[in-house]
Amino acid sequence: MRTLDTEALTRLGQSMPVPDYDRAQVRPGIVHFGVGGFHRAHEAMYVDRLMAAGKALDWGICGVGLMPGDKAMHEVLAAQDHLYTLVVKHPDGTLEPRIIGAIVDYLYAPDDPGAVVERLASPDTRIVSLTVTEGGYNVHPVTGDFDEKDTDVQRDLAGDEPLRTTFGLVCAALARRRERGLAPFTIMSCDNIPGNGEVAHKMFTAFARLQDPSFADWVEAEVSFPNSMVDRITPSTSDEDRDAVAELLGVRDGWPVVCEPFTQWALEDSFTLGRPPLEDAGVQLVDDVTPYELMKLRLLNASHQALCYLGYLSGYRYAHEVAQDQLFVDFLLGYMDDEATPTLQPVPGVDLYDYKRQLIERFANPEVRDTLARLCAESSDRIPKWLLPVIRSQLDSGGSVERSALVVAAWARYAEGVDEAGEPIDVVDPMREELMAAAQAQHEDPDAFIANRDLFGDLADRDEFMSVYRKHLAALHGEGARATLEGVVAAVD
Repeated sequence: MRTLDTEALTRLGQSMPVPDYDRAQVRPGIVHFGVGGFHRAHEAMYVDRLMAAGKALDWGICGVGLMPGDKAMHEVLAAQDHLYTLVVKHPDGTLEPRIIGAIVDYLYAPDDPGAVVERLASPDTRIVSLTVTEGGYNVHPVTGDFDEKDTDVQRDLAGDEPLRTTFGLVCAALARRRERGLAPFTIMSCDNIPGNGEVAHKMFTAFARLQDPSFADWVEAEVSFPNSMVDRITPSTSDEDRDAVAELLGVRDGWPVVCEPFTQWALEDSFTLGRPPLEDAGVQLVDDVTPYELMKLRLLNASHQALCYLGYLSGYRYAHEVAQDQLFVDFLLGYMDDEATPTLQPVPGVDLYDYKRQLIERFANPEVRDTLARLCAESSDRIPKWLLPVIRSQLDSGGSVERSALVVAAWARYAEGVDEAGEPIDVVDPMREELMAAAQAQHEDPDAFIANRDLFGDLADRDEFMSVYRKHLAALHGEGARATLEGVVAAVD
């Protein structure tokens, strides 16, 4: 079977949307770090929408990969003329494929970091966007400051080796633009972090200040960092997805993307050198993203954490299985209604009651097949940003943390690395060894997991939280996840 490429578009265009614009005329105006499934189902899709309408041909995307795993993406996209298939999976089983052509180049930074810096420094580059995960900003989880102790950050600051980090590459390009008298590009974070633009501003400026205070002053004053809220459930691509796309298209796509029908992007309209007309593609351009991002992080993202550990320990392996179980539905809606919603601001144009019920429907989509293992991964980067702010706000206001404390206890139980049937759990986390050691110690010391102040700050000192947490952890060990959940739901209803 032939590989997806430009020559295949004529035939494919008879049965599905394909790029009908002249891709030879597309110039990269956006450089994106972290070309994974989400970026390709979201930002790249929005840009492709504009191009299909005859707009934004000077806003093509050049991807950049930094991690060893990005090498495969570089090779796949290069073999496919940077085309890929986006498949929207509807709950009724309908598959809605589309070939996306907005990405027109991809640079693998370890092969040639100098080429990445020069692409960033090009006058054509006006936006640098990021999906580098919650852990990609080097934010200390307690102080919120830039963590300069990272080995690769130290190497980039020393300047004796090829650049390795997003900070090093972006700041080198900004310095080059400054020397050349070029205005700086906008840095647009698309990661699930509260105030993601503000965080990016703080972290990149901190890195720049470690290099040169006067350069940092220029970055702080001249570079725009808009905040954004992004939303679309995009599970990891499986071999089954690849086979299904090959059967559907009659050509093989080495790395298609599958996603749910829902998509949302709220974006602060603050750009140094202009932007594509994203509002024409369905993006909400707003003055203040905060209400939208808090809604999404504390309802959708934190609810993913609320279902994944308890669901996994209860024997489920997919999010839709959990969201079709009424016990879990009652628990999730209780968390959202009674614990998360009191911490939110009013969200313009959004009915929160409907939004929360829609989330359950989205989670329950059987076609998406989002794995609990994916949702359980990288917890040390996620829980502190998504769930702990809810807990702290509730504690400060005297509100309930009954369900939130159970989620944290379930994470601690999951991190022991063995499920209730005695089968091993593959704990995927940058702090894996430290977390698993603390989790395994909690049989003798129930507070061992929460004692990590780098993750939890002073939460271990809050008796109103710890009493609930200890109760739930003991129940998880003594009764199991489902029985514990049943007890909580019955007690709070």
